[in-house]
Amino acid sequence: MRHKDSDYMYWSKTQSSARFNLATSGVAPFPLRELPVHLETLEINGSDNGYGHPPLQKAIATHHGVDPDCVVESAGTSMANHLAMASIVEPGDEVLIEHPAYGPILDVARYLYADVKRFPRTSETGWMVDSGEIVRAITPKTRLIVITNLHNPTSALTPDWVLREVGEIARSVGALVLVDEVYLDAVYHGTPRTSFHLGPEFVVTSSLTKVYGVSGLRCGWILAQPDLAWKMRRLNDLYSATAVFPGLLLSVAVFKHLNLLRERARRIVEADRKLLRDFLTKESALSAVWTEWGTTSFVQLLDRTADDFLHKLRAEFDTSVVPGRFFEMPDHFRVGMGVNTEMFAEGLNRIARALTS
Repeated sequence: MRHKDSDYMYWSKTQSSARFNLATSGVAPFPLRELPVHLETLEINGSDNGYGHPPLQKAIATHHGVDPDCVVESAGTSMANHLAMASIVEPGDEVLIEHPAYGPILDVARYLYADVKRFPRTSETGWMVDSGEIVRAITPKTRLIVITNLHNPTSALTPDWVLREVGEIARSVGALVLVDEVYLDAVYHGTPRTSFHLGPEFVVTSSLTKVYGVSGLRCGWILAQPDLAWKMRRLNDLYSATAVFPGLLLSVAVFKHLNLLRERARRIVEADRKLLRDFLTKESALSAVWTEWGTTSFVQLLDRTADDFLHKLRAEFDTSVVPGRFFEMPDHFRVGMGVNTEMFAEGLNRIARALTS
């Protein structure tokens, strides 16, 4: 049976809000007033009637060091993932997806009638991608391998040498590798370049939504080989005739000042990360694999049912985190960093109080 909706997105839109909101997936909104742009230069309507806004395509291409013909604009990473999968996968095609996985990625594959197979990422190995597990799971019917990097929800980083191995495995059966890199720029020191450069079998999705604090612009994109990129642009005709022109102009402005936006968020994320590390060190009822990057952490609740605890946390302590069931790990929950350090600290304090009440 085809899944026609997303349980996670429904929860996120209707039940995730709380006074102390640690259920966020991205950093705090970047104030428009701090973006060096003159609002009087914005226009509601533009003259672009083709496939893509050339200045934005060029900005994305320059950011990644790729040809503009490889860039497909999209409304955020979720639409990028949908366009990418729908352009590659036919009903019945085998798609190999990591476990645990971000729920909406699974939802898209199932919506497309793909035959979804899994390969594990485990806490014992630091949630790393094990190419041996992919070898064991892949078959001649596999059309696509799907990875998030940084991993959502754990923030584990997959290094290039592992991704190259995955690319070689994919090539052996004529498959492609889709890498969702929306969190990759939250590796603030020694930021890896996009995996798109690792070989023609790689397709990459990303956006400005998580690390830069401008999710309202819905500026997402896909990197793909030109022939596949063209197929994705034509498919997008079914969903969007034209993009919102002021959003295109503001997105171009953001690309001119990416370091300004990222640095503002980095200070908050790193302050929150220190608080979280100190908190987890003291809480014997919780466990997490630690990373030095990313805006999320995946925490295991060791001694009780997570859903019951999280209901109590929200109802009695006005604090929210993301239930692990949306990542197929019901004894875990995801904590988001990078919004407001004072709020984050009090949210952690309330988790501690809920654990002892």
